[in-house]
Amino acid sequence: MQRIRLRYTKRGRLRFTSHRDFQRAFERALRRAEVPMAYSAGFTPHPKVSYANAAPTGTGSEAEYLEIQLTEARDPDTLRALLDESLPGGLDVIDAVEARTSGMADRLEASVWEIRLDRVAPADAERAVTAFLAADTVEVERRTKNGLRTFDARAAVVRLEATGAPADRPVDGGCAILRLVVRHLTPAVRPDDVLSGLRATADLAPPVPAAVTRLAQGLLDEESGTVTDPLAPDREAVTAAPPTAAELTAAMAPEGSA
Repeated sequence: MQRIRLRYTKRGRLRFTSHRDFQRAFERALRRAEVPMAYSAGFTPHPKVSYANAAPTGTGSEAEYLEIQLTEARDPDTLRALLDESLPGGLDVIDAVEARTSGMADRLEASVWEIRLDRVAPADAERAVTAFLAADTVEVERRTKNGLRTFDARAAVVRLEATGAPADRPVDGGCAILRLVVRHLTPAVRPDDVLSGLRATADLAPPVPAAVTRLAQGLLDEESGTVTDPLAPDREAVTAAPPTAAELTAAMAPEGSA
């Protein structure tokens, strides 16, 4: 049994794909790519796929993760390319590594988000960020399946910065870019919760919906407030370990063979 960990994206219009829609698309891609998947037992077997901390519907992401279990060994890079070709553009598999360590989900401690606020002046965003960070607590409300819930959005925020849009992307009426590092707590604090907190503390109310993208997620370095690659420990373990049967087979295959 081999386990492969994959990093994939949600870009462009595909940011509106729900997690359930992605699951269906990914399982179809597994069949198209003829991946030798392991299946669960029971009357309705399902491919053994573990999804980790999926981004909310409507947000883009450069750093979504999942793990699959195979019945036969495969080269991770070859498998990545086959799956990427089998998925629609925007759902792109950009990294793959054989799982050589345990607890990848536990390494997803925090996320880095970019929030684009069109028609918001950077100076207004900076004032709102200052007010938010100065508050001890910022209570926000969110409707959940169990009803309306109130929680502290400030406690989860490790870093929050405001800048202007890049010079090559001018926007009429101004544009502010927020860069946000958020711990994964329970209940989860999402970018829209932070926007609600900015509205509560500084009356910042963007006139158009924000464009939100997850840039990274992984282990949190408390000292620097940065987030590190959760696949790095597996990559390091692969480098330190002797080659597997799949790697030996790939190395011995004639050049240009499928």
